[in-house]
Amino acid sequence: MKKITILGSTGSIGTQTLEIVKEFPNNFEIQGLTCNKNIDLLEKQIIQFKPKYVCVMDKEAAKELEARILPDIIVYTGLDGLINIATESKCDILLTAVVGSIGLLPTYEAIKKGIDIALANKETLVTAGKIIMAEAKKSGSKILPVDSEHSAIFQCLQGNEKNTVEKIILTASGGAFLDTPFDDLKSVKPVDALKHPNWEMGKKITIDSATMMNKGLEVIEAHWLFKQSYDKIKVVVHPQSIIHSMVEFKDNAIMAEMGVSDMRLAIQNVITYPKRYESPVKTLDLFSVGQLNFVRPDFKKFPALRLAYQAGKEGGSFPAVLNAANEVAVQKFLKKEISYLQITQLIEKVMHKHKNINEPQPSELFAVDRWSRKVAREVAECL
Repeated sequence: MKKITILGSTGSIGTQTLEIVKEFPNNFEIQGLTCNKNIDLLEKQIIQFKPKYVCVMDKEAAKELEARILPDIIVYTGLDGLINIATESKCDILLTAVVGSIGLLPTYEAIKKGIDIALANKETLVTAGKIIMAEAKKSGSKILPVDSEHSAIFQCLQGNEKNTVEKIILTASGGAFLDTPFDDLKSVKPVDALKHPNWEMGKKITIDSATMMNKGLEVIEAHWLFKQSYDKIKVVVHPQSIIHSMVEFKDNAIMAEMGVSDMRLAIQNVITYPKRYESPVKTLDLFSVGQLNFVRPDFKKFPALRLAYQAGKEGGSFPAVLNAANEVAVQKFLKKEISYLQITQLIEKVMHKHKNINEPQPSELFAVDRWSRKVAREVAECL
């Protein structure tokens, strides 16, 4: 029986993971669950899955939960609590599904202990890919990608040597504004950007999909996960989201992983790896799909993608700046404090102000993250 701890169990990825675990009660055991402050849902999860450890980021909410549940369940709180539950819950696989750079340190500490990681937290590899992958190689920890795109690439590479790869092709839905004229983007509101055509996701990642920053972050992730140069990582807009990503090999053969738009496909592939189980996800009906379309990404309309490639190629501390500035910008947009087009304007201004650190240590990355957020808030005031 595989023991699983989930960081971010009340979010979209976390709840879908628990749906899969429920389908296979004899194969998985939940060791730990965490949330920010949604203790009502967390309490329901505790009753159903009976974890030994839980963590609530909000200290007051943690106290309230502790008063509700059985005394033999250990309740942690804050970032230290996330680290404790990631490293001490005696899990076989840690699924990191928290949003933002807060997922970096717990994931890093778990990797140091040789725990396998089901990675749904983009920021871990975006901000500290070199450090994370080096530590995973040292400890023997497997980094298994949960994103549907990286899961697709991971599956396509099974049985193939990485040095036979000619190109990695990341598919992108195009988000809420694929068919929106550029001039009309000046007046779009958060409610418009949150209308994703294919996927049901959290607010932050849905906005990132609208700007295509999400795909840019995935480009950086793919660089570290699959050890390919940025010149070999391409993005193609595929509005149907049926092909989740592709790999082109040196013999010009292209392998693709296809399926319905359901994150449970990728999640199940990771937590059951290297085995495959029957899935609760419905099968893909090719006749109802009818046709598949592919479009070149518009870098003028979606400058976030250009900025991500730029940050990735610069390397060092630039991806951390990109990520932190984007997190601030998205929150400012959701609060209607900046416009949609100002999201990428803010990010680019922060990047221009940064002096790169070529080989940053973890402590330096945290300092860069704090600096980037501070500067981003200052820039937002001047937009």
